[in-house]
Amino acid sequence: MKKQALSVLSILALTGSLLAGCGSSAGQPAASGQPAGKGGGQAQAQLEDTLVVAGNGATVEQLMKDEIFKKFNEKYPNVKLTYVSGVSTEIVAKVKAQKNAPQIDVTIVEGGEQEKGRQEGLWEALSETDIPNMKNVPQDLRVAENSGVTVNFTPMGISYNAELVKEKGLPVPKSWNDLTRPEVKGYITMTDVASNFGRSTMIMLAYANGGSEKNIEPGFEKMKTIASYMPTFAKSAAQLQQNLQNKSAAYTTWTMARSLTQKETGLPLEFVFPEEGGNIVPNVATLVKGAKHPNAAKAFIDFLLSDEVQIMYATKLYYNPATAVKLPEDVAKQLEFDRSKVVNFDYDTISKETSAWLDRFNKEIAPLTGK
Repeated sequence: MKKQALSVLSILALTGSLLAGCGSSAGQPAASGQPAGKGGGQAQAQLEDTLVVAGNGATVEQLMKDEIFKKFNEKYPNVKLTYVSGVSTEIVAKVKAQKNAPQIDVTIVEGGEQEKGRQEGLWEALSETDIPNMKNVPQDLRVAENSGVTVNFTPMGISYNAELVKEKGLPVPKSWNDLTRPEVKGYITMTDVASNFGRSTMIMLAYANGGSEKNIEPGFEKMKTIASYMPTFAKSAAQLQQNLQNKSAAYTTWTMARSLTQKETGLPLEFVFPEEGGNIVPNVATLVKGAKHPNAAKAFIDFLLSDEVQIMYATKLYYNPATAVKLPEDVAKQLEFDRSKVVNFDYDTISKETSAWLDRFNKEIAPLTGK
């Protein structure tokens, strides 16, 4: 998708907030442009024979186990790989609980949760010496204090069941505020703000009405209306998917990658990047502080930034790659969106405010559902 892949650079100021101002005797991650495991003239390092990676489940877990792990083992055949699946919030909480005796070496989590972990001191700093392919990631996508590296990203927006919208004569959404139109009452499914999907939606509703993550009041006001349009808030992405499939809902808010993945299975979804813009959801690989297998971890993170894996992320999961790779033209076209409308969230503010927002949400917004 070279999806204007060169434009990954322009893409975002994505992370305004994220930024910062296994063979028994294989080489360290190879220098950029060289196959991993071939040393690239760098000092050789003994890779451990075990590596534990934590990341999302479902299609992400399937790709990781079925293809990425296998390709990594072609280069480092003696490294035994284990995958721990879960949502980003759970993974970061698990790493925090294991802080004194880490059981996970590498995490791949959403940017907002990665930032929470950074503030907790959970990650080791990374460098291009250890992760040579980091130099192919544009500055726009760099993570605060190099506490991780962005391996892919996808925009947040609104998805709708095109068949149901046409059948019921419902509006095609163009704005975040379209979620509050009277005509869509009874046709929305959303997660609450404990999930990135619901939290990002509330923040973008704030932006669309004169606020921001630093002035969240307009977002809370709009969420009151949306809550009154739904029987309940969904507890998971799987529930959102089910509600769209059985046509109990026509609209949801989640990422373009998830929308395209579900469309590929036959669900008639269309994705809209709203006219007010939206945030980017980066997936960030981190090396857990005190990890038992740091050399294998560094080799694996570097491998995730290889052209081979970056293309897999795009063609298999519809994630925009973090590096400028050449993608099939059809995939590149599917992954296009208006980069000029990217809204750069302040993840430091979000990380500090999320707990209070959730408490307030549970008291003021959740009780309005089913009314």
